Amino acid sequence: MAKRVESPSSINTFKQCPRKYYYQYIAKLPTLPNIHQVRGNIAHSTLENFYNLDLSQFTEENYHLKFREAIQKLFVHYWNHYQPQLWGLQLNKDQEQFYFEETMLMLMNWTNHFIEDLATQMQKKNLPLPEAFQYLTPLREMEYTSDNYSIRGFIDAIHHLEDEVHLIDYKTNANLEVKDSIRLQLAIYCLLYQEKHGKAPSKVGIFFLRHKLKLMNVDEELIQLAKTEIELIHAHTSRTEDPKDYPLCVSSLCRWSTGQCDFFETCKPFDAPEEIIKLAP
Repeated sequence: MAKRVESPSSINTFKQCPRKYYYQYIAKLPTLPNIHQVRGNIAHSTLENFYNLDLSQFTEENYHLKFREAIQKLFVHYWNHYQPQLWGLQLNKDQEQFYFEETMLMLMNWTNHFIEDLATQMQKKNLPLPEAFQYLTPLREMEYTSDNYSIRGFIDAIHHLEDEVHLIDYKTNANLEVKDSIRLQLAIYCLLYQEKHGKAPSKVGIFFLRHKLKLMNVDEELIQLAKTEIELIHAHTSRTEDPKDYPLCVSSLCRWSTGQCDFFETCKPFDAPEEIIKLAP
């Protein structure tokens, strides 16, 4: 059986619940959009295109205001662009307004950090505004694919800062902890980057848009984590596609106060026979 091309998301799904992995990636049952996915796409589109700004009207006297105005305009543009998906969620007006304002605040927070970094570069290196902006402009939404590891991923931002390379992922999460699932995602990005460029990045991290950037050093242990988890999932999924070999994991992620797993009605986890249940980690 051929190896399936995996991703950080599919591997973390398998680790969370093998049965959910089976439904999503083998049976290919449809998944339902949710507000967190849609507003995440809106935030990512806004940040990706922020670096395409025309700075001809920006000066050292007005750039603080101009950047804040620009991020708001970009956000409103992409919020409107995603209206069909937002309508499909059937949010009431108060709910949509809440998520609109919350996401706007996240992006304004990011912009404030960017302005601080820009000012630092202008002062530290005595750079004019356009050059400092260009220096901080990363490669964006870069797809990396490895035939050797049968894995692929999209890196939100790749910063080349002097002699260092930093890989950054943006998240709108309420939880600001770098959980094991996030660490594995970052480890896979490092492995993909190392394989393509022959050298590992210096640092990798998450910009929690509610808070700030959290960076970690890249070492061999992090790279090995990616290799190990990729090897484990391929060893399982290339051997069998029998649903009995993908036990369900009953946990709080099956159903919670405001929603449930996409496959809850198919899976019926709380009525499942014991022999197909895997204990939650």
